[in-house]
Amino acid sequence: MIDIIKADSRHFSDFGWLKTYWLFSFSSYFDPHNIQFGALRVFNDDVVDPGTGFPTHPHEEMEIVTIVLDGEMTHKDSMGNNAVIKAGDVQRMSAGTGLTHSEFNLAAQPVHFYQIWIFPDTPELSPSYDQKTYDSSQWKNRLLPVASGQDIPETVTFHTDATIYRCNLEKRKEVSLADTSGRRLFLYLTAGRLTVNNSEVFSKEQARMDLNAPLVIKAVENSEFILIDVPSCKGWGYNSKTLQGARK
Repeated sequence: MIDIIKADSRHFSDFGWLKTYWLFSFSSYFDPHNIQFGALRVFNDDVVDPGTGFPTHPHEEMEIVTIVLDGEMTHKDSMGNNAVIKAGDVQRMSAGTGLTHSEFNLAAQPVHFYQIWIFPDTPELSPSYDQKTYDSSQWKNRLLPVASGQDIPETVTFHTDATIYRCNLEKRKEVSLADTSGRRLFLYLTAGRLTVNNSEVFSKEQARMDLNAPLVIKAVENSEFILIDVPSCKGWGYNSKTLQGARK
């Protein structure tokens, strides 16, 4: 099954300093039918004006990945990290038992970034941080894993059985994933036009997929997108032994 979410279905908010599309329920936006997709809880498409940003605020029990498309953000946190995140950079915070941080655009131009939250597989982790820089040539005509909890080398690591890919696909080129069994796949098209297993996806649209079959992505025109492979969450809840019950 492939569910295409149209661009105009995204929730848009304009706070003056921040212009943002929330793809899942977030803050003041609540849709009981759009809480999460597998272990993927948040995908925000944000633009922050120069000289503004997010003041110090808390997080806990979440893997938070930031991917900068244009511009830069200055990050400070309670773990002692003080970093600039630029275009091509991928940052991860494991909030675990709790941390605080701030993000400000101290540059002269707006910063455009995606912030992605994924539930961790293990609760009560100690807060931690990771960041890497990638060159756009690395994700040209290939699915480049940039953040993963699946022991993939040269990625930003996190604590979920999931992987985030970037790809810039030239017209008529294609990429694929052979094994999607038991997985959920989320695609967000930054720009361009694709076919995803013969379903058309246009700029700023999402494809939310439960396939159990190979995934084939073809570029109708030059396209750039994010692909996220997450656990399906099937089986979350009581295991079979618990459901057998017990008597006292």
